[in-house]
Amino acid sequence: MRTGHRPSGHGFGSPGGASASDSNIARDTSTLRGRVVSTILAYVALTKPRVIELLLVATIPAMLLADRGHIDLVLILSTLFGGWMGAASANALNCVADADIDKVMKRTALRPLARQAVPTRNAFVFGITLGIASFLWLWWRANLLAGLLVVLTIAFYVLFYTMVLKRRTWQNVIWGGAAGCMPVMVGWAAVTGSLSWEPLVLFLVIFFWTPPHTWALAMRYKEDYKAAGVPMLPVIASEQHVTKQIVLYTWATVLASLALVPAAGWIYAAVTLLAGAWFLLVAHQLHNGVRRGASVKPLKLFLQSNNYLAIVCCGLAVDSILGWATISSYF
Repeated sequence: MRTGHRPSGHGFGSPGGASASDSNIARDTSTLRGRVVSTILAYVALTKPRVIELLLVATIPAMLLADRGHIDLVLILSTLFGGWMGAASANALNCVADADIDKVMKRTALRPLARQAVPTRNAFVFGITLGIASFLWLWWRANLLAGLLVVLTIAFYVLFYTMVLKRRTWQNVIWGGAAGCMPVMVGWAAVTGSLSWEPLVLFLVIFFWTPPHTWALAMRYKEDYKAAGVPMLPVIASEQHVTKQIVLYTWATVLASLALVPAAGWIYAAVTLLAGAWFLLVAHQLHNGVRRGASVKPLKLFLQSNNYLAIVCCGLAVDSILGWATISSYF
């Protein structure tokens, strides 16, 4: 199998490396303004802003579903801000823990700590400060449960995924991906002060979505992961086995999204069914191409996974805002 090469996309799961423009500004340290701008951009890059887009996509529909038919814009914006600080904290601390392998991998070599644009100690303090601020903000603006869930997410991502799983097992993505599922739980808790089966289903949608999303990217960058000693599935298994797992997890993702249909209306039901069929088609095409030994482009699935989650979340948001009768009410 020959893997097609193409530039990576800019979805909410895209690599968090610095852009070319950022690196150009970072080198302009001959003036005070250049040094200030370079430093600010370096701290922003520590938070991996493109990765945080997942927070925005997943949290809003969960909050709208929890308060179906109503829009509390102030609470939504407050929760997004608190959640952003929490995600930024986790990402900054992840950069601290992964600084050594970020220097080895080409796609992460321009991250702030890899190019020593920010002192490690400063990055650690920055991450801890953001985490504390996130907890206090959500406790104040929403409730204690939302704040505690953010703290749990940061701890799980940094201590369990980054420091234990990532470099020790190919299942790192499967279990570590749970951290990326937590925004829906935080959003639901911010509205209701409790948890229910609906956010759990949304949690599972993202949980099952994460492996095919990440493995497709890892197929493209497996040499990077191999050089860094990170046992991603595409590094240790055959490409046919990887794509088979991608297909299985894609099916699980689509089925989980359909399990939420009873709590939503016809708009969500139609959107998730069509988006799911499209996602499955691309996953099967990738697997079949590998089986035939054809030249394939894993990043096509990576980008499609971004599109799928965005479409499903937007469909759920619109369905919840309109507040029409739910599917379960017809039975």
